[in-house]
Amino acid sequence: MDKLRSMIGGREDSEESGLTAQVLDASTLSYSTRVKWFVICFAAGILCSILATALLFLPNGTKLFAVFYTLGNLAAISSTCFLMGPLKQLKRMFEPTRLIATCVMLLCLILTLCAVFWWQKKGLAIIFCILQFLAMTWYSISYIPFARDAVMKVFTSCMS
Repeated sequence: MDKLRSMIGGREDSEESGLTAQVLDASTLSYSTRVKWFVICFAAGILCSILATALLFLPNGTKLFAVFYTLGNLAAISSTCFLMGPLKQLKRMFEPTRLIATCVMLLCLILTLCAVFWWQKKGLAIIFCILQFLAMTWYSISYIPFARDAVMKVFTSCMS
């Protein structure tokens, strides 16, 4: 259990030393506080996504849908910062195994908002929201060992 707490808490003795350890020690929260804020932030993300879906059916609801859906995904991503800390989260997001998924996900978040506010293209915003969902799913399963391989195996067997 201590190993799990140290891993979630963002403390791995082999990686951290000097100034980095001091910064993390100065800004750490207790384990229970981290878990509480993770749940709050993740629940807010889910709530925003559900609200976005409901707002889609209102007149002129596409803008609200895109904004709330994007905020929901940002809240969901941010929630894990409470578990492992922001520095470790960023390091893991940009590891070679999930670099492409992270870049596509962040690009889709930005392009969704561009499509709805600057380009005024509702259909394009919906397409980018779908791509957000797919990129977020691919990014999320990158944390589960062998999950991507299993998904690709199922996908290729369905395609043949």
